[in-house]
Amino acid sequence: MGGFAGNLASHWWVILIIVLLIFGATRLPQLAKGVGESINVFKREVKKDAPADGETTTTTSSDTRDSK
Repeated sequence: MGGFAGNLASHWWVILIIVLLIFGATRLPQLAKGVGESINVFKREVKKDAPADGETTTTTSSDTRDSK
């Protein structure tokens, strides 16, 4: 009766055990820290490259036809 959610939870446990066997328990915190730092850098760069509130870029159909 667990349905999809019950099966999904059991799959995560299997994946976690496999990751522990591959990387070892001592290396997992280092990997998690590296992933967290990478996510923070990515968010910072996306925020920096995003256009300001008033700035939007639009492309009209005539612009796309002219570029071909």
